[in-house]
Amino acid sequence: MTVAETDRIEMADSDNEPTLDEMFEWLEKMPVPEGYKTEIVGGNIFMAPQRDTHWEIIAAVYDQLRAKHPRKRIKSDVRIDYPGHLNGFASDVTLVAEGATRNEKGLWNCADVVFVAEVVSKRTGMNDYGPKKAAYAEAEVPVYLIADPYQGRCHVFTQPKDGEYAAEAKVPFGTDVDLTATPVGLVLRTDEFPRD
Repeated sequence: MTVAETDRIEMADSDNEPTLDEMFEWLEKMPVPEGYKTEIVGGNIFMAPQRDTHWEIIAAVYDQLRAKHPRKRIKSDVRIDYPGHLNGFASDVTLVAEGATRNEKGLWNCADVVFVAEVVSKRTGMNDYGPKKAAYAEAEVPVYLIADPYQGRCHVFTQPKDGEYAAEAKVPFGTDVDLTATPVGLVLRTDEFPRD
């Protein structure tokens, strides 16, 4: 079969882009290897293996949040759709507001997210510092924490306004992160965060 030039132009011009729901349905049917995190950032599917370092930091953040907040408000690797082009994130740790409810699709609303923590992986770290940070700021997530085991530090972004974070703090691993004046309401210890 030969494809005529006009057919190529029509195919290129067609707007048959899938929705986030369709893309996640495809992912559910795919044989994703166990131990891999899968999410959609800007319409691109990313899969990254969970490493011990990654998990240890997630567990340390979760445990500290759990000491202050009910388990039902803390999520990990749960799909939440964010502003921007086809953004369905499965953040490492998410804290939703008290009284948050799921939408008609059964998903948590990004407007109810008060804290997100992402642990940098080599293959997907550019998403954490780039499009995910932009989407979290656009959604006005009050606190976005990036734990970077390669740098051995946390980046804490607060005061979202007009799609950007107005404040950033860089905190070396081993130093406490004071989040008492935020909806998180605690001091996050990083002394157990391992480095890569």
